[in-house]
Amino acid sequence: MSIARVTEISTTSTKSFEDAIEKGIDRASKSLRNVQSAWIKEQKVNVSDGAITEYRVHLLVTFVLDD
Repeated sequence: MSIARVTEISTTSTKSFEDAIEKGIDRASKSLRNVQSAWIKEQKVNVSDGAITEYRVHLLVTFVLDD
């Protein structure tokens, strides 16, 4: 039987939501073993002078605990 855990992370990008997601998964995989999946809990943008300056995502990352 496997036991999984979910952790929430936030990450940003100046390029796109997709870039922010990729950065978040890459970073989570460096700290957590057995990352299995992630889902996007929330997406936000920061705006300055009418233009998007930053894309932010909150991810829920699922990883399987070692036996």
